[in-house]
Amino acid sequence: MESVVPRRTTPKYATRALVEEAPSRSVPFSWHAPTVVFGAVCVMIGVYWDISWHMSIGRDSFWTPAHLLIQAGGLIAGLTSGYVALRTTFGSDPRARDAGVTFWGFRAPLGAWVCIWGCLAMVTSAPFDNWWHDAYGLDVRIISPPHSVLALGIGAIGVGALLLSLAWQNRGGEHQRRAMWLLLVAGAMLLMDRWIMLTEYSSKNLQHGGAFYRLSMLAYPMAVVMMAKASKMKWAATITTGIFTAFVLILMWLIQILPATPKLGPIYQPITHMVGMAFPVLIIVPALGVDLVMQRVQLRPVFLAPILSAVFLALFIAVQWPFASFLMTESARNWFFNAENFVYWMSPSGVEWSRSFQETDGLGPHLANAWGTGALSAYLGLWFGHWMSKVRR
Repeated sequence: MESVVPRRTTPKYATRALVEEAPSRSVPFSWHAPTVVFGAVCVMIGVYWDISWHMSIGRDSFWTPAHLLIQAGGLIAGLTSGYVALRTTFGSDPRARDAGVTFWGFRAPLGAWVCIWGCLAMVTSAPFDNWWHDAYGLDVRIISPPHSVLALGIGAIGVGALLLSLAWQNRGGEHQRRAMWLLLVAGAMLLMDRWIMLTEYSSKNLQHGGAFYRLSMLAYPMAVVMMAKASKMKWAATITTGIFTAFVLILMWLIQILPATPKLGPIYQPITHMVGMAFPVLIIVPALGVDLVMQRVQLRPVFLAPILSAVFLALFIAVQWPFASFLMTESARNWFFNAENFVYWMSPSGVEWSRSFQETDGLGPHLANAWGTGALSAYLGLWFGHWMSKVRR
């Protein structure tokens, strides 16, 4: 009688299907995504430091530590991505080629190409910015052509870090959880970039007005919903905003320790230490609401987006409105809450302006506008998040 040999199910004797699946789950250049995310973090620390430098000292030279850290972060991301492109194109590793896309005859992951472009934009902006200041003066305008080129390059580095982490997460494998955390850190850096871009419209005395909430609903729901949709981590939106909040608060508290004195006039404020940026907006609370809704409500994006917008707006107003009122009190005028982070050129009339709420018409007339803007932002977040969940290269 023929004996029956049981089929072995150990990984050593995996089926052909699993063996063929392995290359798609492998991670060539596994050091690359963490390195690029590190570069993105360096860039955002440098951006925060540079803004504080301008608020406290003024623009005295391109060769400040903050400028050098920004450019170093861009170079880390760009040069390592260039190396990966060369190794992938001319190397013999089939895993690397399978994980790349072709551009001008070269092959590399999509995120690497985005980082290379971002690095080139950042490096190009440096001499352009020096020339601009020599020709038109120091900080004549914040949104100048060289600053715009730099901002595009910084955004590209952030997107590249996001794409590389995404591809790693979506391919799976034994280090998938590490990739999931890298993705959340990269998402937090992009969220910080949006927060910085809205700084001019987010002063504490503007947070009872319609413009603040309309712009916030345009910027934040998209990023938060996108992370909740694309990440395989439960509570991804809450964790991403938590990382963003903790990162900004640590920078705000530490930067105030550094000594600084203004080098340009007029000087109205007796600054002796670096001035930190304002306390971050409390989007971690509406992000928690987004996570809860997306875990419990299964609808098409066109129906889900308005619900997400309503939840985000309601929770954001519920937490940010009273917090803005608190920031206007003397209890918030300290190192911890940093409510009176006056730049050195802030005049006495400017100080008084900052201590009273503007746009006193209230929020009521603007609620529908803010909700509609947020619905569009959330819909885009759902769309991009769905696309991001499929990125593997």
